[in-house]
This record gives sequence, C-alpha cells and structure tokens, in this order.
Amino acid sequence: MTEPNRKKSKKSEVLLPKYLLGKTLGIGSFGKVKLGQHVLTGFEVAVKILNLQKLNDAEVERVRREIKIMGRLSHPNIIRLYEVIEIKSKIYVVMEYMNHGGLYDYVIERGRLKEDEARHIFRQIIWGLEFCHLNKVVHRDLKPENLLLDLQLNVKLADFGLCNVMCDGHFLKTSCGSPNYAAPEVVSGKLYAGPEVDIWSCGIILYVLLCGRLPFDADNIPSLFKQIKNGLYTLPTHLSPLAKDLIIQILVVDPLRRFTIPQIREHPWFEYHLPQYLALPAEEARRGTKKGGAAKIARNSLKQQQHCIDNRIASPKHQFPVTRHWTLGTQLYKAPQKVYLIDLQRISGPPILFLDLCLLFFSQLQLL
Repeated sequence: MTEPNRKKSKKSEVLLPKYLLGKTLGIGSFGKVKLGQHVLTGFEVAVKILNLQKLNDAEVERVRREIKIMGRLSHPNIIRLYEVIEIKSKIYVVMEYMNHGGLYDYVIERGRLKEDEARHIFRQIIWGLEFCHLNKVVHRDLKPENLLLDLQLNVKLADFGLCNVMCDGHFLKTSCGSPNYAAPEVVSGKLYAGPEVDIWSCGIILYVLLCGRLPFDADNIPSLFKQIKNGLYTLPTHLSPLAKDLIIQILVVDPLRRFTIPQIREHPWFEYHLPQYLALPAEEARRGTKKGGAAKIARNSLKQQQHCIDNRIASPKHQFPVTRHWTLGTQLYKAPQKVYLIDLQRISGPPILFLDLCLLFFSQLQLL
C-alpha cells in the first residue's frame, strides 16, 4: 500500500468526533454497522450508519421510531442506545456492542443446545421481552439473528426496526418479520394486539435452541403458512417432558389460549434452578404497568447494574454549551456538532465511584 493510500485509509476510519470506526459487523437494508471505539476510553460500541439520502419517507420514519423506542428501553437484556450523531446527510446510531455475535451463529455452530444452556438463554429473552411489553413496545421481529450474545452468554434483544407501540383499544395488522417466526394470526392477515405474536416467536426460538432446527419449514411460502396456520410440527423424542409441554403451550394457534409471559415464567421448566433473587413474582409482573411499576422496575435495574449515570452530572456544563432539544420524541441534549446525548447514559469507561454514590443518594431521595 502506498503512503497516500495508507493515510487515506487511516483517515477514513476516524469519521466521528469521539469514535474510531473499525471493521464492519454487518450490513442491513438501511445501512451498515461498524465496530467503534471511544477515543478517550477505548470503550467498544456498535455504530449503525444510515444515509438519509438513500431512504424514502417510510424508511426514515421507521428509523425515527426505532431510535425513539430504543431510547426509552433500559434493561440488562436489551441493547442500549448510547447516542445519536447527525453529520450532514448521515445518522450514526451509537449502541452497545456484544462481542460474541448473534444467537443464530451460536446455534448453527453447536447444533441443538443442552436444556440447561437453552434455559439460560431463553430466560433472558423472556425477561427482556417482558420489559418491552410493560413499556407497551412490541418487537415483531424476534429471531435468533436479532438476539446478540457476549462471551458470558448474556443475551440482549436487538434490531427494533419493525417494532411498534401498543395503544389501548387498538390492534395491529401489519405482516412483518421473518415468515418462519411469524404467528398464525400474522400470516392469516388477522388483527392482533401485539404481545401474543412476540410470544409465538419466542416459542419458535425455544424450539430452535432445543432441536437445532425450525418447527415450521417448507420449500415455498404457501406451504409454510399452511403449516403455521394449522400448527403442524413434530417434537423430537430427546426433549424432556417439561420442555415439550412448554413448547406446546406457547405454540398454540389460538392467541387467546396461547401462554402469556407470566404463565411462561411460572412454568416448571422455566423456573428450574432459577436463583431466588431473579424470580420476580408473576403477580408483580402483571401489576408492573400500574402505579409506575414499569418505571420502578427500570430504576431498580439501573441501580443493580450500576451501569448508567445521568450525563447532566457526568459532563461538566462548560464542556458543551448544550440546549434542551426534542428530537425523535426522545429527551436529548444537543451540542453544536449535532451530537444528541440521551439522558441516563454513560459510555465513558469504568464507573466513577463518587458520581455513582451521588446517583444512588439522589435516587433514594427520589430527586432523579
């Protein structure tokens, strides 16, 4: 490589004020995702790069909705949105990076998983999805490709591009997501509330984890949809009776008879050897959206993880002459460089003890 080309290559990696961009992690329909590194701390992030000039109005709206919803979801089993940076016609969405790839590749490499390992993964999917539903968010595209792992097999829900917000008394009809993971009511074009289609997808994922293959598969879409509508699938003999029962209870064609998340959490297969401190009573989960329950769960999760801190405390005011700015429906701070910092985020490296103590102190006083 010549000297001019080497300089050009090095320069092309540094596209953002605070991040060094590296290898491409993936390419989607709307843009690419690159590995990023925070220049000051070395903290690794995933950066989704979107070119607004190449998106139509519907696609731009979908991007806005995804960013808006991700900005309000803070849970250990959901990918975190750190900040959104707009430079000219491009938007850089800075997100949490998972260093072990997707669940799809993990299952492909190993074939079917042992029940203990599958249970560990499935629990985390349910916990993350439960938090989404408590916040009235339906994912609508749950599949192993959209579930990311780290080296400790921590699982996080990702890719909220097809998600939607539930409204009381309103139903959805859009057929979206991957056909093999779509619920019968979706492929039939019927109305659906939302959570039940996500739960069906979870049942498909559980089957894939335990069996290493899809329950519904065919050479063409009409045959596939016929299988799904009729609930035609087989259960391998190697599955334990409890695992079989849970799959059967989830993959029910009638959405009114299909298991709910509280019922899944109460199932013996799900509860097997579950540590007591992780066993949130199902009744409490049902009441989660009442009297600020979802917000309380979120606050407790943040304090337990000690993972996030308010940028209003962490960033000295003289560093950025910021103004309050409402973009994409999310509470943001806007800097002159068009850098939007979302409340309750920290990506600047290891915890700062004094600031963490301040955060805990103020939260106990209910000032935050």
